[in-house]
Amino acid sequence: MTNASKLVLLKFLHTLIWTFYSAVIFYMLYAVIIGKIDRWLWIGYGLVGIECITLLSFNFSCPLTIIARRYSNSTKDNFDIYLPNWLARNNKLIYCIIMIIIVFITIYRIF
Repeated sequence: MTNASKLVLLKFLHTLIWTFYSAVIFYMLYAVIIGKIDRWLWIGYGLVGIECITLLSFNFSCPLTIIARRYSNSTKDNFDIYLPNWLARNNKLIYCIIMIIIVFITIYRIF
């Protein structure tokens, strides 16, 4: 398998995982907005927690990005994922803000 093929496979996998976590986070936002504090919300917190631990373990970088670096010299933020460059660049900031909102609304709904 060529480096280009490996990079395409990694980009596809990375995009699938990103899509999954996006769905989890947007479900969580929807759930807290409508006041649906259920087990799926808490499972979402657990999954996001695992993602946070993973990112912290790899110095705030996705392990797939580290692997993809072996197959590309690109300096673009989206070299390892099928996202627009601006979204790949600001992804962590956007989702951190959304998660902070989710946490605050969850606390409000519980208390």
